[in-house]
Amino acid sequence: MIKLAIFDLSGTTVEDDNAVAKCLYEAAKEFKLDVSLQDFERTIGTNKIHLYQFFLAKTKGIDVKFEDLEKQHLPELEEEAMTIFHRYTEIMIQYYEENVSAMPGAEDTFEWCHANGIKVATDTGFHRDVTNAIMKGLQWKERGLIDIAIDVEHTGGVGRPAPFMIYYAMKELGIQNVKEVAKLGDTPADLLSGKNASVAMNIGVLSGANSIDVLGPIEHTHILNSVKDLPELF
Repeated sequence: MIKLAIFDLSGTTVEDDNAVAKCLYEAAKEFKLDVSLQDFERTIGTNKIHLYQFFLAKTKGIDVKFEDLEKQHLPELEEEAMTIFHRYTEIMIQYYEENVSAMPGAEDTFEWCHANGIKVATDTGFHRDVTNAIMKGLQWKERGLIDIAIDVEHTGGVGRPAPFMIYYAMKELGIQNVKEVAKLGDTPADLLSGKNASVAMNIGVLSGANSIDVLGPIEHTHILNSVKDLPELF
């Protein structure tokens, strides 16, 4: 019996149009960071400061692996990464202040979960200011659609692929067993965090930036077209 479902935001429950990857890429271009849009599409869902540090390291020939993103500490690149991150944040917040809407079927799925005794959390690689811009527009907490909204600041900046946002949701909502948890998201980082948390259901969705070719090779229990298909799966 699943007692907690944890949903990613952008591309999973929030309409995205690939905006996160595009905003990350736009900021990177302004500072002449040699990274492609496709590189960001495969790595969104993470702490964006750490992501910029990761790509800065790669461009400098430092041996880094995406799966180890939150294991690696690159303080020598933090200042440069923060400069790009601050510009990205401006672009991202402006986007969500002008364009924020729920993914089709997401709110119905939240309601279905609550009606069937399943608590609902959101998690994200965003920092608090971007998360707040989304939540202000959607009013999910105020409308009782979700129980908690978690971002990387709740876990001291440690984001995916580490499992700690999942554990934080469990702690706050009184869930003691990872075998009562489902994690859903549209990025490799989502699936890696679910794998690292050993959740019962680790579900990729194809409504965001990544195709089955990208998500399929990562350990998962299910792949859905959209979160609106979750009630039928349950």
